[in-house]
Amino acid sequence: MAKNITPKENDYSQWYLDVIKAAEMADYAPVRGCMVMRPTGYALWEEIQKKFDRAFKETGHENAMFPLLIPISFLEKEAEHVEGFAPECAVVTHAGGEKLEEPYVVRPTSETVIGHMYSKWIHSWRDLPILINQWANVMRWEKRPRLFLRTSEFLWQEGHTAHATKEEAVEETLKMLEVYRQIMTEYLALPVVTGEKTEGERFPGADDTYTCETMMSDGKALQAGTSHFLGQNFAHAFDIKFQNKDGELEYAYTTSWGVSTRLIGAVIMTHSDNDGLILPPRIAPTKVAIIPICKDEEKLTNEILPQAEKLQKSLNDKLGGFFVKLDKNFHTRPGDRFFDHLQKGVPLRIELGEKEAETGQLRLVRRDTGEKISVASDDILDVIPKLLEEIQENLYNRALQNRLERTTKATNYDEFKEIIDKKGGFVEVYFGGTKEDEKKIKEETGATPRCYPLTRSGEAGKCFFTGKENSRLCIFAKAY
Repeated sequence: MAKNITPKENDYSQWYLDVIKAAEMADYAPVRGCMVMRPTGYALWEEIQKKFDRAFKETGHENAMFPLLIPISFLEKEAEHVEGFAPECAVVTHAGGEKLEEPYVVRPTSETVIGHMYSKWIHSWRDLPILINQWANVMRWEKRPRLFLRTSEFLWQEGHTAHATKEEAVEETLKMLEVYRQIMTEYLALPVVTGEKTEGERFPGADDTYTCETMMSDGKALQAGTSHFLGQNFAHAFDIKFQNKDGELEYAYTTSWGVSTRLIGAVIMTHSDNDGLILPPRIAPTKVAIIPICKDEEKLTNEILPQAEKLQKSLNDKLGGFFVKLDKNFHTRPGDRFFDHLQKGVPLRIELGEKEAETGQLRLVRRDTGEKISVASDDILDVIPKLLEEIQENLYNRALQNRLERTTKATNYDEFKEIIDKKGGFVEVYFGGTKEDEKKIKEETGATPRCYPLTRSGEAGKCFFTGKENSRLCIFAKAY
């Protein structure tokens, strides 16, 4: 167990921060609630970003850029939207040494300014659909910041689309939810549950909000990404109208969807242990670390290092990128070098010393299990990709098992409260209450409705809180 990391069973919050510090992923900025992403953390975000960006483009979306500052009057055009975001907004009132005629809001999200631009670009049914995504930073003034999970400024993507019909917009909303699910499952090894948000958890200004919910290793839920069907609400607010095929004017239907650097927090809390960070190989910026070891400097320079460099090039060619790191920190003890890569979550470590060079048998160490494996040099190019896939699968299965073991059914409120208090995790109930009921449950238990799972949308029963019949199956949990 690492001495620089608090055991998660002793203090989970401190464990999380210790893992981030040990892996050199991020640090607190001098601006309240903001963070600095260090190279290790930002490299991970780049890998995650690549996976999503490719999927967006494969589904016909294009990237664009919209302004950071939004006229405050734009937010006021959609009443529910401004009410939802007002407490979190940072407002610019002065610029150029003068007071602004109209204040600007530092974007908490871009529906309003994009709605304004769409009203200028959309005139005919021929202009639709518009499928645009933006990679950007946003600001929401967090009262209780936590690195990656909740910071006042964070990085994200926000997709914004406009459609001629409700059916097309709903299809788009669910399509992007599925894109999220696939990337999170296949690359981040997060066994997410997709579902529809309740009335009280819906995005401000949306008709429907859909979510990817995942469970952290402590049993708490984390909202990993959301997709919103906005109906015609923003189209009415910003006059996004088009002439249909019959020559009549109609309001467009719009959607928005987003994921953020919060996903890094999800990866940390789902997979890491008391020794430090553990990363799924498919998103790890460094998948393999090669560590040459030799006390004889001449032998190290003339024999061991050239062999390590050749192995690095061959593995990078095999893996299709710059994913293999050659550790040349020869001034540091081997054990410390091993530990550095372990704490940074590198999935596989290759130890190359005099013995390995002479025998042709390389020593591999898995980060997820700590297993030590001896592999012939001639077989290494075939073995490494297979081992990385095994690690990826193992991490997903461990996370899934944690979710299944911590998911419990409740039939009444007393039972529900006992589970939340003593066991935690996901609690499955039938729920047909209002947002006022949601608020009361949260005040009394700390738990919130995470979603109505889409895969079980046909299930109905008696509401555990109100007694209302034909209520939908819902998952409740305490959440980050």
